[in-house]
Amino acid sequence: MIKLYGIPNCNTVKKARDWLEKNGFAYEFQDFKKIDVSADLLENWLTQIPREQLINRAGLTWRGLESSVKDNIIDNASAIALMRAKTSVIKRPVLVKDSKILSLGFDEVTYKKLIK
Repeated sequence: MIKLYGIPNCNTVKKARDWLEKNGFAYEFQDFKKIDVSADLLENWLTQIPREQLINRAGLTWRGLESSVKDNIIDNASAIALMRAKTSVIKRPVLVKDSKILSLGFDEVTYKKLIK
């Protein structure tokens, strides 16, 4: 089963959900605001994608953080603590199948290639 992690009111997540539905792919949506984003889940993701990519540094949440908070993201443990405290800082959507990240963000061409 494909899982799509994100926030329902995020435009990029909406595009991904619309694409999945339009193309007939069954998926389970995991709302970052309603589920506990566990340290184990984030640790798994960080074995696949560097924290610099998983943290959305272009987003409003990141830009709104104090410089001291940003400067303290020095390793995976500090990145996980931030992502658990402020789930909106996680780049989204995260498309996962069998615990493996298929895609980070949404790109129609990438989705077409990866989802079978």
